[in-house]
Amino acid sequence: MEKKPKILTVTLNPALDLTGSIAKLSKGEVNLIDAATLHPAGKGINVAKVLSELGATVTVTGFLGKENQQPFVNLFNSLNINDQFIRIKGATRINVKVVEQSGQTSDLNFPSGVVNESQQRQLEEKLMELTESFDLFVIAGSLAQGIAPEYYAKLINKLQQAGKKVFFDSSNLALATGIKASPYLIKPNEDELSALFAKNLTTDSEIKEVAKTMQRQGCKNIVISQGKNGVLWLDKTGWLKSTPPQMQIISTVGAGDTLVAGLCWGELKQWNKAETLTFATALSALAVSQVGVGVSNLAELTELQKKVQLS
Repeated sequence: MEKKPKILTVTLNPALDLTGSIAKLSKGEVNLIDAATLHPAGKGINVAKVLSELGATVTVTGFLGKENQQPFVNLFNSLNINDQFIRIKGATRINVKVVEQSGQTSDLNFPSGVVNESQQRQLEEKLMELTESFDLFVIAGSLAQGIAPEYYAKLINKLQQAGKKVFFDSSNLALATGIKASPYLIKPNEDELSALFAKNLTTDSEIKEVAKTMQRQGCKNIVISQGKNGVLWLDKTGWLKSTPPQMQIISTVGAGDTLVAGLCWGELKQWNKAETLTFATALSALAVSQVGVGVSNLAELTELQKKVQLS
């Protein structure tokens, strides 16, 4: 019997996502939501959910508020995900996402609870204990209050010094400081890359130029998501671009996290670059055709992967 691949994801600032669908959002007015869902989220948790549904053995850690932890516990139990989250006082934040019929999403991200230094040290110790059981780690999402931007770089350095591979996905100052630790793979989107280099990057050539800079700084794999225009991937072999088939967009929430999960799955299965990229691109394309993160139809995914173009 084939051994199931194992992975650990780290989410320092999870959230309960309250996602509502509406024909068109009108600012400054009362808006009636057509349908809504409330579900556990956060980049690392989204990645964990997708990987678990693909067939991986998944462990999750980070910080969870005690007051509203039950939805997270229920999710982890339902997917047989090993819960190693550290509980902190208070509640995990709730983020509001309004999805319009056009596919445009407006995010209202609320502040988290405060994570103190003792709890941060506790997480570091836990990760070091878990390095014995895992070779691949995903560190993803924003930072909770009380955590300095340099903390991500600290975790990445510790894990990589222990000989582990780290996939890193964040934004703003957390991304800027985290990449200084030269993670094995980073996955910014075009907007995050533009913010990182403080200039509007609109063409592939402009994006490739700054990605080369990050490669020279030590990042081995730079994967840039471009929405419906596909994905650019730079590694030691050079560039590869994927273009997904046209999809009916229902919601883009979690599409980037799903892409990371697909890249992880390819790494875990030891696929080549082309197979990994077509799979991850198809998985992400499938994600925008649904509300919520997850692998809804493996047969459809296989057909989509055949339609992904590489250049």
